[in-house]
Amino acid sequence: MRSRLGSPTVLPRRSARADPPLKVELKILDPRLPGWGFPHYGSSLAAGLDLHACLDGPLEIAPQAPAILIPAGIAFRIGDPEWCGLVLPRSGLGHGHGLVLGNAVGLIDADYEGPLLISAWNRNPQASGATIRIDPGDRIAQLVFTRIARPEFSVVEAFSNSGERQSGGFGSTGVASACRDRTSQRN
Repeated sequence: MRSRLGSPTVLPRRSARADPPLKVELKILDPRLPGWGFPHYGSSLAAGLDLHACLDGPLEIAPQAPAILIPAGIAFRIGDPEWCGLVLPRSGLGHGHGLVLGNAVGLIDADYEGPLLISAWNRNPQASGATIRIDPGDRIAQLVFTRIARPEFSVVEAFSNSGERQSGGFGSTGVASACRDRTSQRN
C-alpha cells in the first residue's frame, strides 16, 4: 500500500490469526459505577481497565497492616478457556504512595463468576506512619485480559534436550550487563 506521495504506508502489525474479539459478560453490582465513568480505560491505548473502590465510606490502611479486600462492584464471566483476567496495581499508587496488591497479581479464571475483590496492602514501613486513604470511587487497580496457554504435559524421567542453564536459578546468570563490549555507553 502506498500513500498519496508514493512512499510506503506503515500499517499497524496485526496478528496472523484473525480471531474475533473476546466477549466478556459483565454485571454491574454497584449502581454508582456508571457515575464514576466505569467501564473506562485511562487512554485509547491503555491495556488496563480501571477498577474502582466500591466502599460505603473512606478507608484508611495503616502501614504493614494485613491486606484488605475491597469490592470492585462488578462480576464477569470470561467463558473462554484460552483467556484469563489479571488484576494489577496502578503504577502511580504503588510507586508513589505504597498501595500495592496483597497478592501481587490477582488471577481470574475463565469460569469464575463471583464478585471481583481487590486485595489492597500498604507496603510503607510501619515507622513511616504513612496511612493510605481510599475514598469511594477511587481507581485503585486495573484489570487486564490476556490469552493463556494450557500445555499438554509429557511426564518424563529426563529432559530430551537440556540447555546451558539447566537447574540454575535465583541469580545464577548474574546481574552484570550482557553486553560483551564493556566500553560501550548506555543510553
